[in-house]
Amino acid sequence: MATLLTGSWQFWAVLAAVFAALTAIFAKVGVADINSDLATLIRTLVVLLALAALVWGTGKMQNLSTISPRTWLFLVLSGLATGASWLCYFRAMQLGDASRVAPVDKLSVVFVAVIAVTVLGEQLSPLAWVGVGLIGSGAVLLALAP
Repeated sequence: MATLLTGSWQFWAVLAAVFAALTAIFAKVGVADINSDLATLIRTLVVLLALAALVWGTGKMQNLSTISPRTWLFLVLSGLATGASWLCYFRAMQLGDASRVAPVDKLSVVFVAVIAVTVLGEQLSPLAWVGVGLIGSGAVLLALAP
């Protein structure tokens, strides 16, 4: 049963959501008395060290020269986008309420759906589009609510 659970994308996606929620709360408290860019740097260093320990500790390190240039390009672009996202997220957390910033950040779900369909050629069912619309509407309502 455990292997069946940990082998599913749904299990890992729910865990990602739980950790994202904790990230929002910890970030809000963490940026209270520090520059948001410095807070992002500290967070990034923690992520770097934790992931380095995980990769080496689990024996998943591979020779970096075996990674294709295309893979390098997209991982670098992803890293740059992540850094930009984190910088903006921490600044937004410093300026706004966590309960409003986090839902707006989740508009990324809407953006991913649109880009996945238009650029990657993925297909979404009409029901999935309703879900995307509800996520977008909910984020906007939470952001605009008094």
